[in-house]
Amino acid sequence: MSKEWVTDVYSTIKAIGVQQVAYVPDAGHTQLIKLCDADPGIHSVSLTTEEEGVAMLGGAWLGGQKAMMLIQSSGVGNCINMLALIQECRMPFLTIVTMRGEWGEFNPWQCPMGQSTQAALESAGVFVLRADDEKEIPETVRAAALLAFNSNRAVAVLIGQKVLGIKDFNK
Repeated sequence: MSKEWVTDVYSTIKAIGVQQVAYVPDAGHTQLIKLCDADPGIHSVSLTTEEEGVAMLGGAWLGGQKAMMLIQSSGVGNCINMLALIQECRMPFLTIVTMRGEWGEFNPWQCPMGQSTQAALESAGVFVLRADDEKEIPETVRAAALLAFNSNRAVAVLIGQKVLGIKDFNK
């Protein structure tokens, strides 16, 4: 499966002026994380838990910088309480979420949060855009970033598991 969308997303976030990237290590984001880590113009931080990223993005905004977070759907639940900070302070929040618990999932523990990720985010006041075709991803991320940074809103891009491929750790 082609991963050209990753370099397009990287170019998009650079063009929009993202200077900080918070992430929880994830196979679906590996290439994008490596690009951000290697870029001296981006301060990238590996988080121990996703809610730290919500606070980091808020701090970046208070410091005059644009930031985004890269997480997996299983970590969305960890962010829900912290999203009140984003909503009440009307801070921009941009996250790209790689989905689990969908297309050919082997781990049943991923299914409950995978099924409820979009509803949980929307219930917390987050605009959710979804890309289930790799050709849609760069433009979806661009639209999400513009919405987040121009309107000081919380926006999540969900990348469907079908795009990332079936994980099979039994090989």
